[in-house]
Amino acid sequence: MKFSAFQRTEQAGRKENEDRMGYLYTPEAAFFVVADGMGGHAHGELAAQITLETMTKAFQAQAHPVIADPREFLIKALLQAHHEILHFSNEAGMDDSPRTTLVALLIQGGAAMWIHCGDSRLYWVRGDQLEKRTLDHSYAEQMPQGSNISAEYLAKVANRNVLFTCLGSPTKPIYDISASMSLQPGDKFLLCSDGLWGLIKEGEITEALAVTSVAKSVPRLIEMAMQRGGIYCDNVTCIGVEWQS
Repeated sequence: MKFSAFQRTEQAGRKENEDRMGYLYTPEAAFFVVADGMGGHAHGELAAQITLETMTKAFQAQAHPVIADPREFLIKALLQAHHEILHFSNEAGMDDSPRTTLVALLIQGGAAMWIHCGDSRLYWVRGDQLEKRTLDHSYAEQMPQGSNISAEYLAKVANRNVLFTCLGSPTKPIYDISASMSLQPGDKFLLCSDGLWGLIKEGEITEALAVTSVAKSVPRLIEMAMQRGGIYCDNVTCIGVEWQS
C-alpha cells in the first residue's frame, strides 16, 4: 500500500488550539482522524484529545494488518470515544461535558470508508472533480425541503455553527458513515476543521487539491484561511491524503 499524507494545525487567532489530528498505518491499512473541540463548552481540547487517543488506540489494537470489519470498527470507535468523554467528565466532576466534532478516514484493500459527526469535513477529489464531501450535522446544511420553515429554524440557520450533534453531549451522537469506495491512483482526500472550510470555498479546495500534491496544497489552503480570517480566524487543522496504489 502506497500513500502520501501531510498534516498541519494552526492556532490562528484563538487563545488556544482545541483541534487535534493524527494518523496511523500498517503495511496494508491507514487511519486518519481530525477532531475539533467545541469552544462553546468547557475544555473542548480535552474532548478532541480523548477522541483522537481512543480511536487511534482502537486502530492499533485491531489492524493486524487490516481491520476485519471497517464499518463496525468506525462506528464502535466513534461511540467508544463518546463514552470516554462522558466518563472523563463524570470522573472530573465537570458541570458540562467537553465536546468535539469528528471526521475519520480508513483506507485498506484499495478502498476508503469514512465516518463523521458534526461539521469537521472530508473532501474526496479525483482528477479535477470533487467526488464527494461530508454533509455537516448543522441546521444550515440540512435545511428541510419546501417553504414551510419555522422562524425558529431560520434563526438557527443564521449561525452556521449551530450543530445538532457532537461527541460528548448527553444524548447519543448522530453520525454518518460512507459506503466502501474503490480508489484510483491519484485520488486525494482532505480532512479539515471548520476553521478551514468556513473561509475557503469548495471550488477553491477542489482546485488546490487537483493541481498539486497534498504537501503543497494543504499549507496553501491553511495560509489562505488565516489571511482571510485575520485576528478572528478559528483554529485551522487539515490532513491531506493522496492514494497512490
